Amino acid sequence: MKKPSSRIREEISKLQEQLRLAETREAERIGRIALKAGLGEIEVEEAQLQAAFEELTRRFRKGETSTSSEQGRRSEASPVQAAPIAPGATTGGSAEN
Repeated sequence: MKKPSSRIREEISKLQEQLRLAETREAERIGRIALKAGLGEIEVEEAQLQAAFEELTRRFRKGETSTSSEQGRRSEASPVQAAPIAPGATTGGSAEN
């Protein structure tokens, strides 16, 4: 028995809501972690920050995760190091707060 299109639309609507809620949870989790790491205290262009997150994603997908004790040894070789930004310095773009 085939489902009527109205039933399919209803299911799609429910799935879209579930997706929206899941994305919100994920964004809040990533945001909390980023704030704990100090990202809220620096000014960086969104494109630079996104590129750093994409590199981090590639690193973790390749299985290059490390424990905190290993991070100290690997931090110098890490490709995702942010250049220090002096307090009050701007990067030329508008920062989103």
